[in-house]
Amino acid sequence: MKKQAFNPFLPSWEYIPDGEPHVFGDRVYLYGSHDYFRGHVYCLGDYVCWSAPVTDLSDWRCEGVIYRKEQDPRNKDGKMVLFAPDVVQGTDGRYYMYYIPNLSRIVSVAVCDTPAGKYEFYGFVRHEDGVPLGEREGDAPQFDPGVYREGGHTYLYTGFCPAEDAVSAGASVTVLGTDMVTITDEPKPVIPGARRARGTSFEKHPFFEASSLRRRGATYYFIYSSIYNHEMCYATASDPLGPFTYRGVIVDNCDVGIDTYKAVGEKSALHCNNHGSFTEINGKWYMFYHRPTNGTQFSRQACAEEIFFTGDGQIEQVEMTSCGLNGGPLKSGIFYDAYIACNLWNIRPEFSDDERNRPMISQDGKDGDEYPGYVCGMVDGATAGFKYFMCEGINAIDIQARGYMDGCFEVRTRPDGDVLASVPITECNYWETFTAPCYIPDGIHAIYITHSGGRTATLGGFRLYSRE
Repeated sequence: MKKQAFNPFLPSWEYIPDGEPHVFGDRVYLYGSHDYFRGHVYCLGDYVCWSAPVTDLSDWRCEGVIYRKEQDPRNKDGKMVLFAPDVVQGTDGRYYMYYIPNLSRIVSVAVCDTPAGKYEFYGFVRHEDGVPLGEREGDAPQFDPGVYREGGHTYLYTGFCPAEDAVSAGASVTVLGTDMVTITDEPKPVIPGARRARGTSFEKHPFFEASSLRRRGATYYFIYSSIYNHEMCYATASDPLGPFTYRGVIVDNCDVGIDTYKAVGEKSALHCNNHGSFTEINGKWYMFYHRPTNGTQFSRQACAEEIFFTGDGQIEQVEMTSCGLNGGPLKSGIFYDAYIACNLWNIRPEFSDDERNRPMISQDGKDGDEYPGYVCGMVDGATAGFKYFMCEGINAIDIQARGYMDGCFEVRTRPDGDVLASVPITECNYWETFTAPCYIPDGIHAIYITHSGGRTATLGGFRLYSRE
């Protein structure tokens, strides 16, 4: 790769949640919603697309706006926002984007001759009599379309089912004809919601939202967000119509389920909803998902982790990392911005959603300003965790910080490990660099930086290096 890759893998000032990755030709394209920095609701922006060559997942470029919210004929005033989209290549070679504006019950479709060109409105998914799916009596409201094509069939997966919903069945699949909008097989339930999951393999992880389908070999993987909101689960079948069997969690954006550095049920970051999918890129498989920033649900960023399959097709849950698409640990000797933190907590690896004083990723300026992110809200005991680094001959650390702060930053390689460096810090109005000895054993390590002292610090970044 030309450079290293991090999480989030797009620039720190870009906010693309709900990412659906697709490889078309020699590039991988990320289609998602578009949040704003300090947005007040979800998905305020028009659809933009980012892409990278399959041979270099550090080299992402913005393809620009591919679809504006006002292009939908039912949203000419632009008052509805654009929720999570998905894209598939049709039998005619064109690219079809399926999406649902937030106050709509029906699936809209746009089309383009290229994966990341200017999409134009195409039509609504409809019954054979022309009535849009979602508007006929008995139709379920449509939500979060995921689309998969195989042969002459296009499979559309939709659904939204909160835990308290006694009406919705869960996720459904609808088969479309070659025109990509007309229904040939009516909706069929595939993954149950909470009320209908009892006694099934989905009982502990019923469907909530975020439908997506992928195929690996002869196995079809249905990826979805469960009622716990922050985890991405999967189920498998031998046919895209099911029946599906629950298999496990792929990734959780607060690492619930991971016990390598904390208790299995503890949260290691502020969580939010989760949405994404996986794809094969240049011989490896990666799961794309999103994380919250700025202490809200409305400024989410795209992340990715490499995933691995067992012989029977099972996926072991992966932990959140800072290195993501890098293909291995990050190098030492380089300054790293603090926004690549994958763990953030107060006092210990547990996170209460109603904590007022909590560390969080943020940035300066307004939405669109290309300023690097940082971690603010570092009160006494707050910790930022970064994973993973190849450490060789490390004997010093630089930490960049600012704010009304005092005390020190303590550096560890495990949350409960020995303090390997204590970096004194003092009040400063602008970014300043503080240095201290730091002896880290050679090998691959996580780095945890904890504020010990009074008032509140803002962490800009750090560098581990060998000082002669």
